[in-house]
Amino acid sequence: MNFQIEGARKKDVPTIIKMLRDFAEFEKLSEFCEITEESLMDAMFGENACVEGLIAFDGEKPIGYALFYENFSSFRGQRGFYLEDLYVETEYRGQRIGEAFLKRIAQIGKSRNFKRIDFQVLEWNEQAVKFYKKLGAVKDEDERHFKFTDAAFEKLEE
Repeated sequence: MNFQIEGARKKDVPTIIKMLRDFAEFEKLSEFCEITEESLMDAMFGENACVEGLIAFDGEKPIGYALFYENFSSFRGQRGFYLEDLYVETEYRGQRIGEAFLKRIAQIGKSRNFKRIDFQVLEWNEQAVKFYKKLGAVKDEDERHFKFTDAAFEKLEE
């Protein structure tokens, strides 16, 4: 199959939002999917943009996206990307599109002297776990994801 991966543009934001909502549904997290076109537009293209994106096309049809941003590993002293989302439409999975996304992100990172890509995978998503492991990703059994959001975040701001 012929597909192309391009840097996301402002005009792609509504399409990415649609796929992002499909991704949230797949991950059984729709109730937490509050993103708007405005918030994604600001994060990707606003004055203080902090997120980069790629989008895959089969001809004119959008078939997947990736969102990522810079991070830093203090112990290793390494800059890298945090891969927030990597999504490929169901009927296009298994055609190396996800691998192509990762390779493009790694190429962008290498051009900036980055050394890593970090990400999380839901424990039950065995297909994704196998995919990443096949490409050489290592699972860190020791770390657990924590977050401050909503009221807990607001309390920290006081």
